[in-house]
Amino acid sequence: MANLTAKRIVTFIPSGNQEGDFETAIQFYQEAGFTVKSQSDGFAVLIKDESKFFLQKYPKEWIQGNLMMVLEVENLDDWWAMLSSLELEKKYKGVKLTAPQTYPWGVREAHLLDVCGVFWHIS
Repeated sequence: MANLTAKRIVTFIPSGNQEGDFETAIQFYQEAGFTVKSQSDGFAVLIKDESKFFLQKYPKEWIQGNLMMVLEVENLDDWWAMLSSLELEKKYKGVKLTAPQTYPWGVREAHLLDVCGVFWHIS
């Protein structure tokens, strides 16, 4: 029998191509708890525990309103306390946070619209 176990999916997230977008995105994600594992000109690997994604200096228009990420965490309330205390909405243009709630599909989650236009479901 074949072993078809998937180990993980990793995505690329564009930071935008305006001057400073890439650096702003890195700063935003670091404040939100991610660590830069490696970085070169226009490309970074960001990690948080066993989760990671690739950030690239690339136009974000193609994903706005279309790319969503799910970040499953052990304690949503702790994550909400940390994210809401950072005042990210005041620091970064376009960022929006929605407090945790249980949705009709049975999942309790908070929402974060990040500086790159990515809609994060944190559950």
